[in-house]
Amino acid sequence: MTRKTLMVVVGLACFGVALCAPARAQLQLNGAGATFPYPIYSKWFSMYQQVDPSVRFNYQSIGSGGGIKQITEQTVDFGASDGPMTDEQLSAAPGHILHFPTVMGAVVLTWNAEGVASGLNLTPEAIAGIYLGNITKWNDPALTAANPGVSLPAKDIIVVHRADGSGTTFIFTDYLSKVSKEWDRRVGKGTSVSWPVGLGGKGNEGVTGLVKQTPFSIGYVELIYALSNELPYADVRNAAGRDVKPSLESVTAAAAAAAQTMPDDFRVSITNAPGADDYPISGMTWLLVYEKQKNAEKGKKLVTFLDWMLRDGQKNAAALGYAPLPEAVVAKEQQALGRVTTEDGKPLR
Repeated sequence: MTRKTLMVVVGLACFGVALCAPARAQLQLNGAGATFPYPIYSKWFSMYQQVDPSVRFNYQSIGSGGGIKQITEQTVDFGASDGPMTDEQLSAAPGHILHFPTVMGAVVLTWNAEGVASGLNLTPEAIAGIYLGNITKWNDPALTAANPGVSLPAKDIIVVHRADGSGTTFIFTDYLSKVSKEWDRRVGKGTSVSWPVGLGGKGNEGVTGLVKQTPFSIGYVELIYALSNELPYADVRNAAGRDVKPSLESVTAAAAAAAQTMPDDFRVSITNAPGADDYPISGMTWLLVYEKQKNAEKGKKLVTFLDWMLRDGQKNAAALGYAPLPEAVVAKEQQALGRVTTEDGKPLR
């Protein structure tokens, strides 16, 4: 083929600019951590590729403990956790880490007990008693008293909990530490604790699977996992003495007071809130980002995504069972995004 002929062939192949334009390289942002918000994060990451096709996300749903570990070790561009990092964890990181709340959700008690299809009410005393190993039968008086008219089986309760470091566990144990002095003394709160009893499942997915396949079991998961697996979930008696169903409205109610007094670092607990309509096992989840970004290009893309998440991404939360952030928190976070800079202090917004 002559040079002239080759040029004609190439010219025909390149008819239309889009066909011959060089493929744009995609920038990959790597993240890891909480399983609690995984469904909404997956949705956001997919949607954001339509906003900015030059970015794609690789998110590993490995639990909050893993997310904190990986962001500390700088093996990911962002971490994710349902429990805020402790002062000790923050001091162990090689740089200052910022917390950005993303959505709010409910941790629910779900079960698999023949004859108890729905309508279970649980008190704080009963939940703590079950997980401490003090309540071992489905027809224990602590359960029957809260569920008049429900025929509870005379079967052993099989307790299921998380086996991995988990922000869902942090929310659950933070709640138990507030409502049970014995729990606070014996076990405490954290992303990982020494469980008095029970079987361990990895991730919200693992706990959901164990409950589904284990007769007469009870476990705690994020609401969306119970909904998507068609598992029942209990109403829980709150600090005001009312049995409250986990819902967007009751989670939002629990966050209302905290939103007005949100600390500048966004590390806050909304469990066992005092209002009459508050679902008591509610929590926020955070993305963890270094204040000083080593890679300026990645840092700019990450900040732009966070800005989109706060403005537009919140609109998708309710459809997946999450409560969107209060407007006061969103406004405070928009200001905090200005703190994310390059290593030499140049703003990334």
